[in-house]
Amino acid sequence: MDEFIRQNYSFITHSVELLAAVIGLLVFRKYKSTAAKYFIYFLVYLTLCDFISMYARAVRPDRFLNFLIGTIFEKNYWWATLYWNVGAILFFAFYYYKILKIGLFRNVVKFAAYIFFVFSIIYIALNWDDFFVRFFPVISILGAIVILLCAVFYFIEILQSDKILTFYKSINFYISLAIFIWWLIITPIVFYDIYYTYDIKSSTSLDSVMLKREVYRDWDFVILRRQIYLFANVFMYLTYTFALIWCKPEND
Repeated sequence: MDEFIRQNYSFITHSVELLAAVIGLLVFRKYKSTAAKYFIYFLVYLTLCDFISMYARAVRPDRFLNFLIGTIFEKNYWWATLYWNVGAILFFAFYYYKILKIGLFRNVVKFAAYIFFVFSIIYIALNWDDFFVRFFPVISILGAIVILLCAVFYFIEILQSDKILTFYKSINFYISLAIFIWWLIITPIVFYDIYYTYDIKSSTSLDSVMLKREVYRDWDFVILRRQIYLFANVFMYLTYTFALIWCKPEND
C-alpha cells in the first residue's frame, strides 16, 4: 500500500483535480448565470497552477531545466505558497463574499481577507530567503482560519433561512462542506512539517553560490502525510465533481 501511494500519489491527485475541472467546463452553461461560474474558473486555475508546479521535477542534471539548479527557483515552494496558500484563500474569501447574504458576514469576510493578504505580503517580505525553500506554517494556519470562517458563516445562513429545506441541492453547500473538511484534516499536519523539511545551507564563493542540502525526514511521517493528503484531495475533488453534475444552479 505504501509503495502504491508513493508511485501513484501525484497521478491520482492530479487526475481527480483534472476531472473536477473538466466536468466544470462541460457543465459551465448550467452555472454561467450564478456565482458558481467563478468556482469553475478556480478549478481550472488550480489545475493549471499544479501543472506549472511540476516544473521542479525537471530541475535535474539530466533534464531540460538543469540550468535552474542552484537558483532560488530550483524548488517550487514559492509558487505553491503564492497560488495555493495565498491565492486560494483570497479566492474563497471573494467567492463567499459573493454568495453570503448577511451584510455583517460579508464585511467580516472582506476584512479578514484584507488582513490575511497584507499580513502574507509583509511576512513573505520579511522572510524572503525562506520563501523559496520552505512553506510558512503561519500563513497556512491563518488561511485555514479564513476558510473556516467563510464556511461557518455559510452554514449559519443556511440554518437561518428557507434554504435548509433544500440545502442538499445547492452546489455551495458541497463546496463549503468539502473545503471545510479538507482544511480541518490538513491544518494539523502543518505543525508536524518539521519532519518533512529541507535544511538548506549556503556557502558563497567569488564566482557563485553553492547550495548544499541536508534532508531530514521521518519516513513514517512522510508516508502518513501522503496518505492523509491523498484521502483529503480525492474526497474534495470528487465531491466537487459530484456537486457540479448533480446540483441545480442557484439564482444569486
